[in-house]
Amino acid sequence: QTYAPKLILLDISDISCIRDVAKEILNCYGCVDILINNASMKVKGAVQSISLELDKKIMDANYFGPITLTKAILPNMISRRTGQIVVINSIQGKIGIPFRAAYAASKHAAVGFFDCLRAEMEEFDISVSTVNPSFICSYHRQPAPGNWEESIWK
Repeated sequence: QTYAPKLILLDISDISCIRDVAKEILNCYGCVDILINNASMKVKGAVQSISLELDKKIMDANYFGPITLTKAILPNMISRRTGQIVVINSIQGKIGIPFRAAYAASKHAAVGFFDCLRAEMEEFDISVSTVNPSFICSYHRQPAPGNWEESIWK
């Protein structure tokens, strides 16, 4: 069956709205065959210059957001015994480089979570794939002095 596309806006770092968005998707289409987690946020800076607030925001966008969305969609896939979950992660989920500690930590966490999920979903015939590309070109704004929000890569 072919479905008309529907645009649903989601800020993956806003954990509080993810379950409602997943519910809206499932109510509209009945199921999700393939979930591609491809949102990300990163910041470049020395560990001592990045606030804990920003560390948490990066972790929400890159780890808690994708796992919250996955957990919201997963029961439907399990009940149907079919589905595919794809995570577009980063090579920095495997190795860390200087000035990317929060980003690398969030990507390491995602690799660990989805590796475990892959093993758990095998019995339900649900495929879980993690793609770890090397460096990619991202949208970036030059930060204004003292404005950490503008130093975020999206």
